Amino acid sequence: MNENLICRHTFNAQHLVDSYPPKLYDTNKKIVYQCACPPGSKFSGQLVFSRWRAMPFPNILSFSESQTEFHQQPSYFGYEPSNQNSNQVEWYLNFAHSDLFCAYGGSLFAQDEMQVAEHPALGSLREALLDAGIQPLTVEAGEPTPVLICGVERRCEIATNPNAEEGRPFGLYGNNFGRATAKAIELATKPLNPPTITNIIAMEAPSGGYGSYSQEDIEYILATAFTGFSAARIESYSQLKEPIVIIHTGFWGCGAYGGNRVLMALLQLLAARLAQVNRLVFHTGDTTGSQAFATAQQILNQDLAPIGSSVEVSTLVAKIYAMKFQWGVSDGN
Repeated sequence: MNENLICRHTFNAQHLVDSYPPKLYDTNKKIVYQCACPPGSKFSGQLVFSRWRAMPFPNILSFSESQTEFHQQPSYFGYEPSNQNSNQVEWYLNFAHSDLFCAYGGSLFAQDEMQVAEHPALGSLREALLDAGIQPLTVEAGEPTPVLICGVERRCEIATNPNAEEGRPFGLYGNNFGRATAKAIELATKPLNPPTITNIIAMEAPSGGYGSYSQEDIEYILATAFTGFSAARIESYSQLKEPIVIIHTGFWGCGAYGGNRVLMALLQLLAARLAQVNRLVFHTGDTTGSQAFATAQQILNQDLAPIGSSVEVSTLVAKIYAMKFQWGVSDGN
């Protein structure tokens, strides 16, 4: 067993949903669930829940050992399934709260809640963990404890883009979801039959900072991402002999938490290299996001760790701190 593993638990998906139906308090969330899981729905496979202690980074970032490919995708998560005959293992970030999935049943519809709505067994998983006395925490005693979930079914796709003709003139993201009509929710929700399968990395970013990021902030963010990405690599190797590990992420911690987009992208790129992930797919969403990602990639490849170099990680952190990245503001969602 890996010394950084806090716990690992396996759940039969059908038994999980039958025994622990999600607790949905919002009418629109109930409509999504009815669309995704009509009466008689069958869930297949197993969910594997694991939770991990913060892992120390290596002392040196050596380019020769860290051939991570970076791909920019000007879109949001699509959860496209991998080719079943390939050896790719794909992971998608959950921009988590410290208390995992704590707001899934209410009216809010940020990235975390959207992911649970499209993967409804995640709500059941939270209820099962609580009932068993297993702590669903992504942060404990001030230290990151990322959670990984393998094998959850994605049973619907929810359109969040603005579409006045379908009753969502401002889209459905954030607080707009709770204000939408039942008809708008029905039109936005497309059941997936058969469902696809998703692997998830849930980790919380720091929130509510002001002014310049401290060196401690930077080290904490890097440690969180490095731990989550390294755990995904470990779990992938438990599934396949020689997997190609692919992580899909985006502007983690840059919405309600007010994170700096360039810094949060930069630290995830660095964490992926340190964790020796094969590929990081960064979903930028729009042109502004693509520009922030390009800046982060330029800083890493030209200013911090040029190709062919070996650099001490402590030196990289000090250099990033010296750039005086500034906290942003919450988007209110």
